Amino acid sequence: MNSSIIAALAYGILAIIGGVIGYRQANSQVSLISGSISGLLLIVAAYFQFQGQTWASILAVGVTAVLVAFFAFRLAKTRKFMPAGLMILLGTLALAVMVNQFVSFR
Repeated sequence: MNSSIIAALAYGILAIIGGVIGYRQANSQVSLISGSISGLLLIVAAYFQFQGQTWASILAVGVTAVLVAFFAFRLAKTRKFMPAGLMILLGTLALAVMVNQFVSFR
Protein backbone atom coordinates (compact mmCIF):
# COMPACT_ATOMS: atom_id res chain seq x y z
CA MET A 1 0.00 0.00 0.00
CA ASN A 2 1.51 3.32 -1.04
CA SER A 3 1.53 6.56 0.92
CA SER A 4 -1.13 8.18 -1.27
CA ILE A 5 -3.63 5.49 -0.31
CA ILE A 6 -2.82 5.92 3.36
CA ALA A 7 -3.13 9.72 3.10
CA ALA A 8 -6.53 9.50 1.36
CA LEU A 9 -7.79 6.93 3.85
CA ALA A 10 -6.58 8.87 6.90
CA TYR A 11 -7.94 12.22 5.71
CA GLY A 12 -11.24 10.57 4.78
CA ILE A 13 -11.60 9.10 8.26
CA LEU A 14 -10.65 12.46 9.76
CA ALA A 15 -13.31 14.22 7.64
CA ILE A 16 -16.00 11.81 8.85
CA ILE A 17 -14.93 12.19 12.49
CA GLY A 18 -14.89 15.98 12.07
CA GLY A 19 -18.40 15.92 10.64
CA VAL A 20 -19.66 13.87 13.57
CA ILE A 21 -17.96 16.18 16.07
CA GLY A 22 -19.44 19.23 14.32
CA TYR A 23 -22.87 17.67 14.52
CA ARG A 24 -22.55 16.77 18.20
CA GLN A 25 -21.11 20.13 19.30
CA ALA A 26 -23.11 22.54 17.16
CA ASN A 27 -26.01 20.32 16.05
CA SER A 28 -24.88 21.04 12.48
CA GLN A 29 -26.42 18.64 10.01
CA VAL A 30 -24.40 20.32 7.26
CA SER A 31 -21.17 19.30 9.01
CA LEU A 32 -22.38 15.73 9.38
CA ILE A 33 -23.51 15.41 5.77
CA SER A 34 -20.54 17.18 4.16
CA GLY A 35 -18.03 15.40 6.40
CA SER A 36 -19.60 12.04 5.66
CA ILE A 37 -19.81 12.58 1.90
CA SER A 38 -16.27 13.92 1.52
CA GLY A 39 -14.87 11.29 3.88
CA LEU A 40 -16.62 8.47 2.05
CA LEU A 41 -15.40 9.81 -1.29
CA LEU A 42 -11.82 9.75 0.02
CA ILE A 43 -12.22 6.24 1.42
CA VAL A 44 -13.68 5.02 -1.88
CA ALA A 45 -10.81 6.73 -3.72
CA ALA A 46 -8.31 4.97 -1.44
CA TYR A 47 -9.97 1.62 -2.14
CA PHE A 48 -9.86 2.09 -5.90
CA GLN A 49 -6.28 3.37 -5.73
CA PHE A 50 -5.44 0.11 -4.00
CA GLN A 51 -7.11 -1.67 -6.94
CA GLY A 52 -4.82 0.23 -9.34
CA GLN A 53 -7.32 2.72 -10.76
CA THR A 54 -5.60 5.98 -11.77
CA TRP A 55 -8.82 8.00 -11.71
CA ALA A 56 -9.09 7.35 -7.98
CA SER A 57 -5.88 9.32 -7.38
CA ILE A 58 -7.38 12.26 -9.25
CA LEU A 59 -10.58 11.98 -7.19
CA ALA A 60 -8.63 11.94 -3.92
CA VAL A 61 -6.56 14.97 -4.93
CA GLY A 62 -9.68 16.86 -6.03
CA VAL A 63 -11.69 16.16 -2.89
CA THR A 64 -8.74 17.01 -0.65
CA ALA A 65 -8.04 20.26 -2.55
CA VAL A 66 -11.70 21.30 -2.23
CA LEU A 67 -11.65 20.57 1.51
CA VAL A 68 -8.42 22.55 2.02
CA ALA A 69 -9.90 25.52 0.12
CA PHE A 70 -13.16 25.30 2.09
CA PHE A 71 -11.33 25.24 5.42
CA ALA A 72 -9.09 28.13 4.32
CA PHE A 73 -12.21 30.24 3.75
CA ARG A 74 -13.61 29.06 7.08
CA LEU A 75 -10.38 30.00 8.90
CA ALA A 76 -10.35 33.43 7.25
CA LYS A 77 -13.95 33.96 8.33
CA THR A 78 -13.78 32.71 11.92
CA ARG A 79 -10.09 33.25 12.70
CA LYS A 80 -10.26 30.18 14.95
CA PHE A 81 -7.60 27.53 14.46
CA MET A 82 -9.86 24.65 15.47
CA PRO A 83 -11.07 22.90 13.40
CA ALA A 84 -10.29 24.80 10.20
CA GLY A 85 -6.59 25.38 10.79
CA LEU A 86 -5.96 21.78 11.77
CA MET A 87 -7.85 20.50 8.72
CA ILE A 88 -5.83 22.85 6.49
CA LEU A 89 -2.54 21.61 7.89
CA LEU A 90 -3.45 17.94 7.68
CA GLY A 91 -5.14 18.38 4.31
CA THR A 92 -2.13 20.16 2.86
CA LEU A 93 0.11 17.38 4.12
CA ALA A 94 -2.19 14.72 2.64
CA LEU A 95 -2.41 16.67 -0.62
CA ALA A 96 1.38 16.94 -0.86
CA VAL A 97 1.73 13.19 -0.35
CA MET A 98 -0.98 12.43 -2.93
CA VAL A 99 0.38 14.78 -5.57
CA ASN A 100 3.95 13.58 -5.03
CA GLN A 101 2.87 9.96 -5.41
CA PHE A 102 0.77 10.78 -8.49
CA VAL A 103 3.60 12.72 -10.19
CA SER A 104 6.21 10.06 -9.44
CA PHE A 105 3.81 7.33 -10.61
CA ARG A 106 3.38 8.89 -14.03
